[in-house]
Amino acid sequence: MAQVIVRQLEAEVKTRLQRRAERHGRSMEAEVREILRNAAKEESRPAAGLGSRIAARFRRLGLSSELPELRGQDAHPAEFGK
Repeated sequence: MAQVIVRQLEAEVKTRLQRRAERHGRSMEAEVREILRNAAKEESRPAAGLGSRIAARFRRLGLSSELPELRGQDAHPAEFGK
């Protein structure tokens, strides 16, 4: 296994890591390993597109009706009431 040394870590960051580790019931070293694992996983995933990010943000709100499929259709300017 590899080792990583982090120098000049601010005391406040260390304190927050310790508190986070306590909340998760593990040592600070195990907590840092988990944080690094998760960060490395996210790097290998493709970034979500705009539509996926919007859908994720509003997922819990739900829709009252179906939305029509718009792929392949010509774009038209919005019409506003006068």
